[in-house]
Amino acid sequence: MARARKIPGLEGEITFSEAAARTVEIRAQEIFSFADGVLDTSNPERVHDMRVATRRLRAALEIFAPCFPKSEHKELLREVKKLADALGERRDPDVQIDALLTLKAELGQGERAGVNGLVAEIRARQARGNELVEAAIEHVGELGLEQRLIALAQGAVPS
Repeated sequence: MARARKIPGLEGEITFSEAAARTVEIRAQEIFSFADGVLDTSNPERVHDMRVATRRLRAALEIFAPCFPKSEHKELLREVKKLADALGERRDPDVQIDALLTLKAELGQGERAGVNGLVAEIRARQARGNELVEAAIEHVGELGLEQRLIALAQGAVPS
């Protein structure tokens, strides 16, 4: 799993709104740094890393909510949650497939056939989840979500 990016300047004495601005900007950039390759089902770590990054950003947006204009904050938080939900639809089958493949290695030949059938069903869910992720990434791109989050951060209300 990718480590959270360090947020420069949080060590010194800064205001709550300055911390909000720096944190939200870095966390927004972090999410979109994982977009390349996120649809590659042979590398499920990209979707995992992007999903974790959305959780970090959601937490920051919720903690620092008083620093941002309410209506825009609410809308952007809602869009981040939608992206996280789509990533979850893809990530859950990834985890299930990995667990079943690990189990399969410990089973006898007859039981493996059953596991193979189950894996095939879950791969179909994984493909549907991938379609949701692809649509969500396209949607947030059309919305300019990353740029809007950075603009929100830069306009943090002094506390």
